[in-house]
Amino acid sequence: MPGTNLTREEARQRATLLTVDSYEIDLDLTGAQEGGTYRSVTTVRFDVAEGGGESFIDLVAPTVHEVTLNGDALDAAEVFQDSRIALPGLLPGRNILRVVADCAYTNTGEGLHRFVDPVDDQAYLYTQFEVPDARRVFASFEQPDLKATFQFTVKAPEGWTVISNSPTPEPQDNVWEFEPTPRISSYVTALIVGPYHSVHSVYEKDGQSVPLGIYCRPSLAEHLDADAIFEVTRQGFDWFQEKFDYRYPFKKYDQLFVPEFNAGAMENAGAVTIRDQYVFRSKVTDAAYEVRAATILHELAHMWFGDLVTMEWWNDLWLNESFATYAEAACQAAAPGSKWPHSWTTFANQMKTWAYRQDQLPSTHPIMADISDLDDVLVNFDGITYAKGASVLKQLVAYVGEDAFFRGVQAYFKRHAFGNTRLSDLLGALEETSGRDLKTWSKAWLETAGINVLRPEIETDADGVITSFAIRQEAPALPAGAKGEPTLRPHRIAIGAYDLDGDGKLVRGERVELDVDGELTAVPQLVGKARPAVLLLNDDDLSYAKVRLDEQSLAVVTEHLGDFTESLPRALCWASAWDMTRDAELATRDYLALVLSGIGKESDIGVVQSLHRQVKLAIDQYAAPTAREALLTRWTEATLAHLRAAEAGSDHQLAWARAFAATARTPEQLDLLDALLDGTQTIDGLAVDTELRWAFVQRLAAVGRFGGSEIAAEYERDKTAAGERHAATARAARPTEAAKAEAWESVVESDKLPNAVQEAVIAGFVQTDQRELLAAYTERYFEALKDVWASRSHEMAQQIAVGLYPAVQVSQDTLDRTDAWLSSAEPNAALRRLVSESRSGIERALKAQAADAAAAE
Repeated sequence: MPGTNLTREEARQRATLLTVDSYEIDLDLTGAQEGGTYRSVTTVRFDVAEGGGESFIDLVAPTVHEVTLNGDALDAAEVFQDSRIALPGLLPGRNILRVVADCAYTNTGEGLHRFVDPVDDQAYLYTQFEVPDARRVFASFEQPDLKATFQFTVKAPEGWTVISNSPTPEPQDNVWEFEPTPRISSYVTALIVGPYHSVHSVYEKDGQSVPLGIYCRPSLAEHLDADAIFEVTRQGFDWFQEKFDYRYPFKKYDQLFVPEFNAGAMENAGAVTIRDQYVFRSKVTDAAYEVRAATILHELAHMWFGDLVTMEWWNDLWLNESFATYAEAACQAAAPGSKWPHSWTTFANQMKTWAYRQDQLPSTHPIMADISDLDDVLVNFDGITYAKGASVLKQLVAYVGEDAFFRGVQAYFKRHAFGNTRLSDLLGALEETSGRDLKTWSKAWLETAGINVLRPEIETDADGVITSFAIRQEAPALPAGAKGEPTLRPHRIAIGAYDLDGDGKLVRGERVELDVDGELTAVPQLVGKARPAVLLLNDDDLSYAKVRLDEQSLAVVTEHLGDFTESLPRALCWASAWDMTRDAELATRDYLALVLSGIGKESDIGVVQSLHRQVKLAIDQYAAPTAREALLTRWTEATLAHLRAAEAGSDHQLAWARAFAATARTPEQLDLLDALLDGTQTIDGLAVDTELRWAFVQRLAAVGRFGGSEIAAEYERDKTAAGERHAATARAARPTEAAKAEAWESVVESDKLPNAVQEAVIAGFVQTDQRELLAAYTERYFEALKDVWASRSHEMAQQIAVGLYPAVQVSQDTLDRTDAWLSSAEPNAALRRLVSESRSGIERALKAQAADAAAAE
């Protein structure tokens, strides 16, 4: 049951009437191994404002047995409708509500998720409550500003462990009675239940002692590198407590790697859940460890920003997520002993790219979005909420100064601990510590949508001396359908002047930092100086803007992009080139040539892997169809050459092996994949381990080399949850009508698949080199979509709405068919947004294909 959509106005009215004191939640999970439903008993104590009135509490449950308000039994059948229990006749002062219900285990990653590990046939449970899913487990006033204490009592099967926000007690007769939490929001409460494996340690400093725990399923225990995870966690504790000047606010800190998790992780207070793909079963590159560390630090930052101090309503969701995203990168860059001091390169390469893409969609919105109801927020976990917001916070730090920024944050935590806030509370604290008026800054950056473009305008004399230098700022028109007006903004940026040294390396000789405001900003600091080889705007990536190179700099960078001695300017130039390709300013064939000329010199493995993904996307979507096969051939040959040339056992070798597997196409290339699988051929240093084997199997299945028997044989080698997902992808990838029909039926016409398996099937179903085979599913997608959205949970419906959109059918016909559906189906705002975003990808691809075709003429 999707559940009733809570509006902002309803939440405001309820918060005006109610002050919630405490919850006591009693769950009987003794039947979890079999599944079905479980008994949930909730007792809530809350105060009602003078005058009393009526309200409601939220609950998603198959059955409600009892509702007792202030000792009086209410008719459960009468007061419980859809996902709300009506509460009539509330008395001024203290009220006590008791609700007895049967709640359901889920397989969607929402509420109380139940997973059975095929290795040991044991069930493993965990909760995921953000945004409105605590109501799937217990009756709750489901909004962030009605904080309370939560006391969980859980009866579990013999031999299982129960973890929650409070320290884990000793069970009595398999009953685990936790002490009450501090005052927190319902969405950051948590329960993790099952025969989990655990490793324990402690964080100790200056008399402080915080128990630390790491949990995973026993079948993953051999792969759990707990020491590395504890090391990153301790670095985060050290750095955050110093910068925030506020001790960690909870009694313990557990990190639980759980199966079939929809997101990267979730900031449950003191009990962070993390997708267990971060317990690496096979060799991965250092970039994967860096991303995992960033996730760990992101969730740890949330213990202060989000859990200790929480937004009043979801309008300020961006502030929670943006702050944690900024903090994770800042910590990695500056924490003593960090293994990833280049984290701002990764930020520029990944987060900024995500933000720029999101900000050019028809759904672009101000960072401080207008969230009118739960449907709005559920689709707002996007590149603006996380990445653009974090980019703008980085700009704010440059604008007010790092010391003033963190002094403001410290005051904010002390002033609002265990309370709720609005953006104005943080900005007020920053104004106090910095002396800056942030109202104008806030209006320009947080309350407007869209992106700016910065272009240099440079003139030199006959001797190559700069006679004029200015920066032109543009505010392109917002995408069709987007709300708002283009806006020029104040930017704090650096300009880097780079020259080639005697070894042919691009080295920065000078750096100028200045404020850019308005349409044209003069740069007198560089006038009268010799023109360097490259002038790079937004060097050090201080601001959020698309950057273009002048003609001379572009020519040098095209030849020497890989020759920057530092990783960040390389990443900025790579990002600019990719953005130009997406904007149809650089033809796909020219982007491919640029990558091939510079990628061999790129040392940052995260950048290399991003370039692999971007080249594949560019060729599949942005290349002229008549040129696509030739470009794929050129790229695949290059991936194989780099694979053979890479240092044995290196991260680059593994990355190139995966890139080769993604596009191998000739009989000889496919023969090599087959031979690497059966061991008749080897490449020195390349370990064809479990995960790499599946990459090869999936490609061989997608081209028709492997069928059901070969996939089944591979699954026998890896009879795990991950193996089940990989096998599902491989089966759906087969280039036959029967395989596609089977995959479609399992996802669209049935709702039995768990979330992670459904995602895996969709990934296999959509193959860019199977366009003709998939063409028949365009109409079927639009026929089924509205019913899917109405009948599935949000996560499951969104997987289908986005994953099965006919994105590989780049044609005017797809645009027309989408427009016809949007017009006739009258979808709600959330579904309309998802489909419109997918549609814009087709529109962009058509423009890029035309540009690529024109470049060939």
